[in-house]
Amino acid sequence: MKKYRINGAEVNGISDLYEQFNRELMADQHWSLGSSLDGFNDILYRVDSEIRAGNPATFVWIDHAHSRDALGFYETQRWLQSKLSQPSSFNQQRIQADLDELRNGLGKTYFEIILEIFADHPLIDLELR
Repeated sequence: MKKYRINGAEVNGISDLYEQFNRELMADQHWSLGSSLDGFNDILYRVDSEIRAGNPATFVWIDHAHSRDALGFYETQRWLQSKLSQPSSFNQQRIQADLDELRNGLGKTYFEIILEIFADHPLIDLELR
């Protein structure tokens, strides 16, 4: 069984999370994953295919509470605001709606979005410790 380890104590922002993902998931690649939710989801599809080929995988996220805090409201707000500053790259209406929902306590944090992506890959076990 392949075990991927995310050290949540080292995650103090979105870029730190992707450093963890790159260390664990991209070590044998000649490229690295950028800070992209779509890219991360695509990489998990690769892990899904490895599991189907008989190589089970588990992600163990230690100190996940630290990551939950670091990828919480303020980091998510910063991330959404940075997207708003790039009007030609992102759907501004949708991003503004996401930001408004976050500010009203109804939106998802970056941490929660990452957990949803994992949940979309039921073959992959995620252990939050």
